[in-house]
Amino acid sequence: MDLTVVWFVLIAVLWTGYLVLEGFDFGVGMLLSILPRGDKEHREKERRVLINTIGPVWDGNEVWLLTAGGATFAAFPEWYATLFSGFYLPLLLILVALIVRGVAFEYRGKISDPQWARRCDVAIQVGSWVPAVLWGVAFANLVRGVQLDADHQFVGGFFSLLSPFALLGGLVTLSLFLLHGAVFVALKTDGDIRHRARQHAGVLGVVALVLAGGWAVWAQVAYSVPWTWLAVLAAAGGLVGTLVANARGREGRAFALSALTIVAAVVLIFGSMYPDVMPATDPANSLTVHNASSTDYTLTVMTWVAVVLTPLVIGYQAWTYWVFRRRLSTHDIPAPAGLSLKKVREAAFGGASSGGAAGRELGAGDGSGGSARGDGRA
Repeated sequence: MDLTVVWFVLIAVLWTGYLVLEGFDFGVGMLLSILPRGDKEHREKERRVLINTIGPVWDGNEVWLLTAGGATFAAFPEWYATLFSGFYLPLLLILVALIVRGVAFEYRGKISDPQWARRCDVAIQVGSWVPAVLWGVAFANLVRGVQLDADHQFVGGFFSLLSPFALLGGLVTLSLFLLHGAVFVALKTDGDIRHRARQHAGVLGVVALVLAGGWAVWAQVAYSVPWTWLAVLAAAGGLVGTLVANARGREGRAFALSALTIVAAVVLIFGSMYPDVMPATDPANSLTVHNASSTDYTLTVMTWVAVVLTPLVIGYQAWTYWVFRRRLSTHDIPAPAGLSLKKVREAAFGGASSGGAAGRELGAGDGSGGSARGDGRA
């Protein structure tokens, strides 16, 4: 098989890994203020439960995005250049959202203050909702085709990316990630929040089935090729299976079928694009796997590196999930161990005497910060 085709498939696999793993991360983040119930103290504990379900793995999941971007740059540099220049604004928004979200995950448990926690929760939610929508918009445009000139430069504006087909694609990824996250919460938690997650998954599954079904048929009829009907059927079967398994309380099976749905969606997207990597509204200007690729020597070296390192990375990540496989409940959440916001402000802005005293408390609080990180950064 031609190495350009091999690397097109490998990049599709990397995106599949990212969307499956980061998809439930986004879902949990979006559900952060939707699932918790009860009084203020109990809601805070349930929020910490949600954060702890993904605390040990969310940053590892993002490695798939970095690897997909790096592989695209090395294997298809012209695709990378056209994609990142043409989609500059949406990709910048996604990057900022991911940074804000990551900072909120890391620092939410460092300071014990309700206002601080609320602000971090808002950052986590915004940092989850924005990419969940924009990734769908971006991939829908890759299926539909964008405005490229004869030099393969993007000549459309930002609003040219917001067609009805692309916006529906954004709603599809949003609904799929919400469903994926709800099923993951049901799989990883115990108690009342587990049952509420299953109830939400039932509703979200129906919404996702309607939205994804409509978009997939539209994509298949207007932009795709005959064999990707198999991917459409697999996605539909995965969604229906998720609903059935969730209703029966089979959370593990429901999560696997939800992941299968996302895999089938990626197959539909990349199958519709091939042999293009950046389809143009004028097919003569499209970037293909051949006119956008690196040299055979570069692809050969990359292939050997991937053969050696990829199993190690996958093995390590699988081990991480195995170690943190236990269900969590509010009974597993200890008392807040973060620092006082007042003392942090004194350390930053106070005088010499107050700063010294606050500094000693900050130093004494380092162990609390460490335990908060070990507790899933919550």
